[in-house]
Amino acid sequence: MNLQEALSNYVKQAVKSSFNVVLETVEFQATRKEFAGDITIVIFPMLRFIKGNPLQIGETIGEFLVEKVADVKAYNVVKGFLNVEISDSYYLNFFNGIKDDKSYGFITPKAEEKAIMVEYSSPNTNKPLHLGHVRNNLLGYSVSEILKASGKRVYKTQIINDRGIHICKSMLAWKKFGNEETPETTGLKGDKLVGNYYVKFDQEYKKEIQDLVSKGSSEVDAKKNAPLLLEAQDMLLKWEAGDEAVVALWEKMNGWVYEGFAETYKNLGVNFDTLYYESKTYLLGKEFVAEGLKSGVFEEETDGSVWCDLTNEGLDKKIVQRADGTAVYITQDIGTAIQRLKDFPDVGGMVYTVGNEQDYHFQVLFLILKKLGFEWAENLSHLSYGMVDLPSGKMKSREGTVVDADDLIDDMAKTAGDISEELGKLDGYSDEEKQELYKSIGLGALKYFILKVDPKKRILFNPKESIDFQGNTGPFIQYTYARIQAILRKANLDLSTKVDVPLHAKEKELLKQLELFPEVIQNAAAQHSPALIANYTYDLVKEFNSFYQNVSILGANNDNEKTFRVQLSNTVANTIKNGFGLLGIQVPERM
Repeated sequence: MNLQEALSNYVKQAVKSSFNVVLETVEFQATRKEFAGDITIVIFPMLRFIKGNPLQIGETIGEFLVEKVADVKAYNVVKGFLNVEISDSYYLNFFNGIKDDKSYGFITPKAEEKAIMVEYSSPNTNKPLHLGHVRNNLLGYSVSEILKASGKRVYKTQIINDRGIHICKSMLAWKKFGNEETPETTGLKGDKLVGNYYVKFDQEYKKEIQDLVSKGSSEVDAKKNAPLLLEAQDMLLKWEAGDEAVVALWEKMNGWVYEGFAETYKNLGVNFDTLYYESKTYLLGKEFVAEGLKSGVFEEETDGSVWCDLTNEGLDKKIVQRADGTAVYITQDIGTAIQRLKDFPDVGGMVYTVGNEQDYHFQVLFLILKKLGFEWAENLSHLSYGMVDLPSGKMKSREGTVVDADDLIDDMAKTAGDISEELGKLDGYSDEEKQELYKSIGLGALKYFILKVDPKKRILFNPKESIDFQGNTGPFIQYTYARIQAILRKANLDLSTKVDVPLHAKEKELLKQLELFPEVIQNAAAQHSPALIANYTYDLVKEFNSFYQNVSILGANNDNEKTFRVQLSNTVANTIKNGFGLLGIQVPERM
């Protein structure tokens, strides 16, 4: 039981014995800097249940706490706020209980509990991963790690969108204009090569539209009847019919893409436990469309298309299968969800990491799965996130104006190198060590800049702004970790010893910040928000730097003080490392 929970119980006892009122909840907040105290109990919400002066109510509760709670040494009341001072012994006992725990704040998952499946990345096999995918991957990976740390069993997964008209567009463009190019003959990563042909399709398609318009066709008709689009649609039908030549081309080009994706995932530092492919799951989706037709969940229109009427639920009608029998996105999503629960019956819920432009799609998907009778559909959630913009504007894949993920990672490392060289922070490093460090700093800057923002918010990503050794940035936090490692190397002390020392105010503030870590992990897991971990870690680092500037660590007055301060620094470093680990960010031992 933490301090807040313990105090909450005593406050409830005080209110019951003094005012004969049963309080459901007690509201706490951090004590303002100008007042004495370590934690503040807010009296105002109690006035709904207790008649009286808030000052007097606070005095009554404060006297009770001092009398009954050994760790409460004093109190003061300012208007409707009861500020409580906690004894040093409480914080020292807390510290001695966690200082040797390398996984402090983490809860080991229980085998008997239901697992959670987190889906992220889920790219299309017609283009390389770009900046938008980077936010998706970082969020999904981090939320998976946070859920694990909170005590959940987690499976990381993705659905690879390897079929559909967009895939056929890049296939057709390569077939028509590719001259048998391969990743080997061009020296390009496979996903980049295929992405170039997706852009090529769009360029040639636009030329055909202009040509048809110049011959008197309307733009709407020209877009529908451009020969290239008609060929792509025909290729999709042939693929679904199992045409050998089309399937062989599809397998070859997708193979190139998968090799490219694997390299990007490795560079980005994300991974998956299991993969699903739309080309397989859409068939199961079609089976359940047929089931839904029989049970009355779906209805067939006169043209043969199949729909789900959700108007009674405040939504509209949603197509689940086209008139020609081909699947739409939601068809494969139905199939994928069902297949995952067949494969992993221990899964009790799923988290879909997908941009907020798909909010409506997931509302519909979850509702359809409930209508199909799947109880687990109650435990599906959409981790909806905002788009990532650049100072130069919006990205468009088909026009080739995206920021490629690989290029971005390389650019971040280069920028980190340029800034580090300017600051002269890396004297004595070999070139190989420097390159590794630049990558760690650059990737840390990118990940932290993206993850420190609430997922729902749109981001304007500025690479240079993210690589700053001051302020709320990844490199600033990495640098503080490295500084602590330097202190530990210099001190060379036995960190397992227990010491009893009077606490400096800055030490106490640092201990209070450390005490919050387990609760922050639980909140971040509940809200699917890595931003809570990122900003907690920054607050911890700020508190440590204030301690470092105001208290001499290695020049302490006596050995006990020195040992305690080095131990405290080590525990802070361990918590930074664990916090950043949940974000998928490495911390260098030297910087």
